Amino acid sequence: MVLKVGDKAPDFELLNEELKPVRLSEVLKRGRPVVLLFFPGAFTSVCTKELCTFRDKMALLNKANAEVLAISVDSPFALKAFKDANRLNFPLLSDYNRIVIGMYDVVQANLLGLPLYHLAKRAVYIIDPTGTIRYVWYSDDPRDEPPYDEVIKEAEKIGAQK
Repeated sequence: MVLKVGDKAPDFELLNEELKPVRLSEVLKRGRPVVLLFFPGAFTSVCTKELCTFRDKMALLNKANAEVLAISVDSPFALKAFKDANRLNFPLLSDYNRIVIGMYDVVQANLLGLPLYHLAKRAVYIIDPTGTIRYVWYSDDPRDEPPYDEVIKEAEKIGAQK
């Protein structure tokens, strides 16, 4: 079932690039909106551009009082190398078991016609501190990039409502 604005965000716990568990509900307890990014794969051209764009816009997201978490099915080890290579300034979470991409209905199945090659669709959810989804964007085409300015604008609106 596709998650939509107004739905409760499914809680999850994933390992970050430092092999430390991160639980969504614990991050939300900080009282800030969470910008949850799903991306297909580390070190791919569009994903690198997307995450580096969010890195470069972190001052605006910080001003909006938002936290950013990015999720892919890559291993924590690949995510660590990707984070270090691109000097990313937010946590990268590993959904190597592909459970969370199923919970959020962002499974890109059989990518490039390869059976059982399931990655995350490119998607953005903004979740308010109560755990309610307040913004959703996703694409079935992994070459599409999110509307960066719209995401920041929505994060600003949600952060201002605190």
